Amino acid sequence: MSPSLMRSLEVFLAVAETGQMRAGASLLGLSQPAASQHISALEKAFGTTLLDRSTRPAKLTYAGARLHGKTQKILDALSDMETELRHVGGQSLTLLRVGIQASIATTLTPPLIDLAQKRFKVEDITLHAGQSGNHEHLLRTKQADLAITSNPFLDMDGLERHHILTEKYLLVLPEAYDGPTENLEAIQTRLPLVRFGDTTNAGRQIAQHLRRLRFEPDKVIQADRSSMVTSCVSTGQGFSLLTPTLLIDGLVENMALRLQELPVSGLSRTLTVVARKEELQGLPAAVAELCKQRLAEQITLHMGNIGVKSVEFERSNISVYS
Repeated sequence: MSPSLMRSLEVFLAVAETGQMRAGASLLGLSQPAASQHISALEKAFGTTLLDRSTRPAKLTYAGARLHGKTQKILDALSDMETELRHVGGQSLTLLRVGIQASIATTLTPPLIDLAQKRFKVEDITLHAGQSGNHEHLLRTKQADLAITSNPFLDMDGLERHHILTEKYLLVLPEAYDGPTENLEAIQTRLPLVRFGDTTNAGRQIAQHLRRLRFEPDKVIQADRSSMVTSCVSTGQGFSLLTPTLLIDGLVENMALRLQELPVSGLSRTLTVVARKEELQGLPAAVAELCKQRLAEQITLHMGNIGVKSVEFERSNISVYS
């Protein structure tokens, strides 16, 4: 099987699972025309039509559905063979591919590289910053060995999971805000809600929780990066609900933010190291401990007591709690 055919199969799988050419291309960092060329190459190679382009969005043909069922097995087998050869004889890891939650990528990248190279003798490292949806695709298609993510992917088999932390959402206001804070309804009379978009795991979580509370904001600004949300709040364009790790980048940049406990309860998220089981020796557990230590340091430094009280590090002797 040629490398070009393997790549075309990866593109086909991404398009089939997202249901859209543009979305599938985006997951793989390709342009839509490039993804379309890969699908056309497959159709030429197999002598059949894989996508019905007369519908919007395009749907899999019968042949496309059959190929979809086989493609994941083919790519899994190739990835398993690659992993076995990379790790044969108990040698050091030659290649590590990591997906990192975008909000903590800047904080964790330098110490993660240091750990991988010095302790585990990793030769080549590829890092992907993104949302949990990106991580899921990378893990399913075996384009990532490990992910530091807000979704533990409990529906996926063959993974090992190492808990990093559980963190509560905080109320985030402009530093100069002098209005009411006793409930969200009172705040929204002065400021619109700025939150993650519905395409993100955090955005969907917040939206679902607010619906359970029967809170319907009059005005909403959506963004898909924490830095975009915090910059809007710091300039007085709205208020937000964010966790300590989602706030780190903004506070490092000295954004003018005021943090308070949420006037509603029950909203939190977890961060987890997820890796394919028994493929990376002790590296996933070591990465989880590194994340705990590094994130605890940053939360304590930039948020103080309110940040510390909002985070729980399980099974870890983090100095912030000593």
